[in-house]
Amino acid sequence: MRREPLLSPADVSGRSTLEPAKPRIRAPLARRRVQLVALHTLSLSRLGLAAIFLMTSGLWLRAGLIVLSGVTDVLDGWIARHARLTTRLGALIDPVADRGFAVTAILALLLDGLLTPLQVCLLLLRDVATAVGFVVARVVPTLRPVEVKARMLGKATTVVQTLTLLAALVLPVLVRPLVAVAGVLAVAAVMDYTNAMWRARART
Repeated sequence: MRREPLLSPADVSGRSTLEPAKPRIRAPLARRRVQLVALHTLSLSRLGLAAIFLMTSGLWLRAGLIVLSGVTDVLDGWIARHARLTTRLGALIDPVADRGFAVTAILALLLDGLLTPLQVCLLLLRDVATAVGFVVARVVPTLRPVEVKARMLGKATTVVQTLTLLAALVLPVLVRPLVAVAGVLAVAAVMDYTNAMWRARART
């Protein structure tokens, strides 16, 4: 007489062998998606800060918004690098949010008479040139595969631009020299980005 085994496969695994195995949730992938959403939300928060900047007129509150925008810019870049969360979408969202706040603040200060039209042109020189370069890179087929990352001259231009905005609010005497420095750095940054783009194109 055949006897059944004391332990069946269902007893050992806790699941009947007749039941299909349930797919395991890919926890690392899900966690990465959550982290990316949080990171992109941090970047996009600068657009919210830009809206608040327009709705307030207090000098110190506006200065605080400028500082907060700079902090979020540094923070999301640091997180993206150290947590290895760099993506093409993030590389697009970050500069759009950054430039969105900066352009909004510059134009608001122009309307308030704290910056002159010439100063605004110098402050936005790099941004306009970058936007034109982006359009050209998308239109010219040979430049589409080229991916130019943030460079030191561009970062330096952003820092001086931010300092100029703060000076326009709380220390106007520094606006002229800072605008001059920002203009020189903007020209150098445009030349540097252009050179980097053509070198990257030659390697593709």
